[in-house]
Amino acid sequence: MSTLTAMPACLYIVATPIGNLNDMTPHAIDVLKQVAIIACEDTRTSGKLLSHFGIDTKGSKADDTKESVTHDTDNDADTASKQKGHNKLWAYHEHNSAIQTPKIIEMIQQGHSVALISDAGTPLVSDPGYQLVQAAHAAKVTVSPIVGASAAIAALSVAGLPSDRFSFIGFLPAKTHGRQKQLTALNSRTETLIFYEAPHRIITSLEDMATIFGAEREVTFCRELTKTFETVHKSTLGSLVEFVKADDNQQRGEIVVVVAGVNMAQESDDISIHDKLLQRLLEDLSVKKAAALASDITGVKKNALYQRLLELQA
Repeated sequence: MSTLTAMPACLYIVATPIGNLNDMTPHAIDVLKQVAIIACEDTRTSGKLLSHFGIDTKGSKADDTKESVTHDTDNDADTASKQKGHNKLWAYHEHNSAIQTPKIIEMIQQGHSVALISDAGTPLVSDPGYQLVQAAHAAKVTVSPIVGASAAIAALSVAGLPSDRFSFIGFLPAKTHGRQKQLTALNSRTETLIFYEAPHRIITSLEDMATIFGAEREVTFCRELTKTFETVHKSTLGSLVEFVKADDNQQRGEIVVVVAGVNMAQESDDISIHDKLLQRLLEDLSVKKAAALASDITGVKKNALYQRLLELQA
């Protein structure tokens, strides 16, 4: 029996496990079984997950009557679709989102329910999907979250760092200059910062963090969360660099780095280490200009440096 009209016409944002399949919620399974279309990053990866939970990705042959809307899937899914009935698994990723987005919105407007999933975790958290959700809102289509696992929130929950205020940064730029520039811009942020990083860049990224944020900045390194070889290691950035360098296993898998925000009280205490620079700048510049230039050089907040310059002038 077709499930194309079994659920309200809606876009469901469905979270899936990040490692441990037991983290799949009954609600997510129920929704994925009932929707007409499941949009995913990789039909092969998602196909295995759906198969594990007994979620059929083929509709009835009657579903083929909806030929007014076509879609692009990976080759395996295309072949299966041609062999029998309607294929409810659609590939949706950054390379085809411009084409797929209006097709999916049209499906929902025709009365069909659609679920968006990512390869792992909650969609849109460093994953494709923003364009689709934005288009759904623009088209007055209902968007509903089916909550579940998220690597960023899981890492924050075990980090042992302040969680009342935090920013999710995601992946840093791959190139050194761009990465260092972004880290410098984040250096004075007081909230906890959450980063994702690729295994082949983890050492260079941690080295840049230690250089820019300071080797003593608190950090929690989370790797392969919920999986067999999970790592949760709380340290300082300087020590963490050595920890990861010393163990090749720490340079593999899915990595989340949770970094403490700058401690403003501690920063104020440490400003005196810049006295030599500040005194030299005062020889040629006004207090205001010296504070601005020193801030650019050190990453310390301009107001704190301004106050220290006034103290040095006294």
